[in-house]
Amino acid sequence: MADRFRWGIIATGGIARAFAGGVAHSTTGRVVAVASRSRASAEKFAAEFAIPRAHASYEALLADPDVQAVYIATPHPQHVEWVVRAAAAGKHVLCEKPLGLTRAEAATAIEACRARGVLLMEAFMYRCHPQTAKILELVRGGALGEIRLVQATFGFNTAFDPANRFWNKALGGGGILDVGCYPVSFARLIAGAASGAPFADPVAVSGAVHRHPETGVDMWAAATLKFARGLVAEVATSIAVTQDNSARIYGSDAWLHIPDPWVPPREGGPTELFLHRGWKQPPEVIAVPNDAWLYGLEAEAFAAALGAGLREVPQVTHADTLGNMAVLDAWQAC
Repeated sequence: MADRFRWGIIATGGIARAFAGGVAHSTTGRVVAVASRSRASAEKFAAEFAIPRAHASYEALLADPDVQAVYIATPHPQHVEWVVRAAAAGKHVLCEKPLGLTRAEAATAIEACRARGVLLMEAFMYRCHPQTAKILELVRGGALGEIRLVQATFGFNTAFDPANRFWNKALGGGGILDVGCYPVSFARLIAGAASGAPFADPVAVSGAVHRHPETGVDMWAAATLKFARGLVAEVATSIAVTQDNSARIYGSDAWLHIPDPWVPPREGGPTELFLHRGWKQPPEVIAVPNDAWLYGLEAEAFAAALGAGLREVPQVTHADTLGNMAVLDAWQAC
């Protein structure tokens, strides 16, 4: 275990728990420290995941010489601050999405890490899963023909609570920043694969947003992204509407249904894709094997990039993050 990549986790919420569990089942990393603003919370988290050290402040974790990289799991508005502070402490950074509340904020975080020579990745864990690699293989290999339309949704229904971060604009609430970023990311990924690039940015963004009359957060929203080569993407998100949270890619020859694009089994297990070549024909079922934990795959991709001497993780580069944030800015403005 001594030669494994050493992680520190900032914050102890649900996503931090998912990451800690993933790293515990990874082949390259281990969590050596966790920090909370509450010592009791940090100690409870550390005990649950057998983490050696619990810090009662984020600053103390950044000062921990044994921590090589930090996973930032704070609420959205705190992401940039702690990315910048982690970079100043010489720590590599995996930061939960969205990297910032705006493209400008994300650029600040990226520049801070570049200036300090540390690795930075925005944590879109689905990008590191074998299912995503298989989807890209099918698109790039021409299994669907010319890609013409992408549809993707990610939304949920939660009761109104102005104190909850989902409903609090100051906390980055609403669907677009929290989960709408996933279908936008996916659409840009597929548009890139269709044109032989890592990703593509749309030439036009239009949409509609329904906001809460009191808090102003987006309750449900949809957008259309138009790309230069003619591909069109339809994306939707919500915090007050249950959606199917799936994706479909339509080509000239066939279409692909991805039932679980965003959160494949967290604790490992196969997934299935459905390739349709005709409306009346049964689909071809494409099984994607995987034994690794979802968040462990993300940690391993990060460690692999660092081991290769990179300052960006190929699955989510800085330019990709900035392009995604620019679309989210435009969607928010609709």
